[in-house]
Amino acid sequence: MRRVMFLLRPSWFILAVVVVGFAYGCFTLLAPWQLSKNTSTEDRNARISASMAQDPVPVAELLGGDSATIDDEWRRVVAQGSYLPDSDVLVRLRSVESQPAYEVLTPFALGNGRTILVNRGYVRPVRGSEVPAIPAAPGGNVSLDARIRKSQGTMDGKEPFTDAGYQQVYFIDAPQVAAVTGLELEDVYLQLDAHQPGGLGVIPLPQLDAGPYLSYGLQWLAFGIMAPMGLGYFVWAELKERRKVKATRTDDETPLSASKSLAARYGRPR
Repeated sequence: MRRVMFLLRPSWFILAVVVVGFAYGCFTLLAPWQLSKNTSTEDRNARISASMAQDPVPVAELLGGDSATIDDEWRRVVAQGSYLPDSDVLVRLRSVESQPAYEVLTPFALGNGRTILVNRGYVRPVRGSEVPAIPAAPGGNVSLDARIRKSQGTMDGKEPFTDAGYQQVYFIDAPQVAAVTGLELEDVYLQLDAHQPGGLGVIPLPQLDAGPYLSYGLQWLAFGIMAPMGLGYFVWAELKERRKVKATRTDDETPLSASKSLAARYGRPR
């Protein structure tokens, strides 16, 4: 009972709640988040590695149904058609090789009547963050070697706007660019390989390593185990110290108690 009352003291109760909440967060949020990122990174690396050994396919083959799937991402494709003039959209606040950049998106009309977004590559800002002069995409029919990519999605509060004569967005999201340009676009986009018609600065492929996510996930699991164990140790140490103090007080009071007992039995000495 005393142990229960000890643990219900406000300071220890608050500490126990914090430790339990931290451990719960480690097991249900932080560790799964990092392990999920590790899994997605490994899947991406596997698709990129597989694409190295595959021959390019006409992009129309991957758009035969509704659209390309996640399993098709990073697949090498060939697209034949023509760029749509005066339809560039800039993606702002990008970083390429650790340097700020704008990425340039241009719709591309395929020979089968469909239109797909093409990421032509990047340009560096000038005088701080100003948009530089951007070469126009070539006219007429061209053939592009590229990789197919899924749309990135959007985020509330990051809406498109017009600046420096260009529509600008924060994400490469085909549905959002479709709304901005008024075009009907596939819900995927193409990332150009090097030396392609209309290509700008080439965006490098991700490095094929798993990154630190697995170790981070295991660390959060370890923290989730160690926190309750640490709390248990401190509770045990505190209880042990209290028992020691109590035993010391009992030993100090024993001679006095014995004297009182003898006095009560035989009376006071005359």
